[in-house]
Amino acid sequence: MKMADGSTILRRNRPGTKSKDFCRWPDEPLEEMDSTLAVQQFIQQLIKRDPSNVELILTMPEAQDEGVWKYEHLRQFCMELNGLAVRLQKQCSPSTCTQMTATDQWIFLCAAHKTPKECPAIDYTRHTLDGAACLLNSNKYFPSRVSIKDSSVTKLGSVCRRVYRIFSHAYFHHRRIFDEFEAETYLCHRFTHFVTKYNLMSKENLIVPINEEENATPGESEA
Repeated sequence: MKMADGSTILRRNRPGTKSKDFCRWPDEPLEEMDSTLAVQQFIQQLIKRDPSNVELILTMPEAQDEGVWKYEHLRQFCMELNGLAVRLQKQCSPSTCTQMTATDQWIFLCAAHKTPKECPAIDYTRHTLDGAACLLNSNKYFPSRVSIKDSSVTKLGSVCRRVYRIFSHAYFHHRRIFDEFEAETYLCHRFTHFVTKYNLMSKENLIVPINEEENATPGESEA
């Protein structure tokens, strides 16, 4: 990135940079980002500016490919969810949470196995994030960060449904951790608005009451 005076801004955290100074470079318009990772960088720039401004973060720029926009947001969600997974490890263990549940009414089966089966909640979380990372980094389905086939975009919905269960388990069983993480990141708010805006999940499955109209529905869900 070149400044008006001709100097170049290196958008990279140099070795030795303190955490409080991470990513402290000037904002850049999407159209001036000369990189195949431009959409990812633009989304992260919006989040860094104000993570609570969910509407702005999810507003797709004009002429932007919608498939790429949805794909890059889902990649970002999965990266940030790793932060929640790390915090959950303090309380959520195979002995304390033997199943992936959300209240006593929802039990989720883990799709990481040959046949979907029950897993301890923390294992389900790890398996789900690992599986999402493998799919979203697959050269078979997502060989480009610039253009994505419609057949590949259709796979995003199943990833959304599975990673959302991490939010629901944290909300109903580890509320303090969920609230602290959400206060910092607004991640569940953003995710809920994202999947609603792009019809990636049905409303009856959005059981974390982010919006008043979202109510829990009893049931058991397979992967």
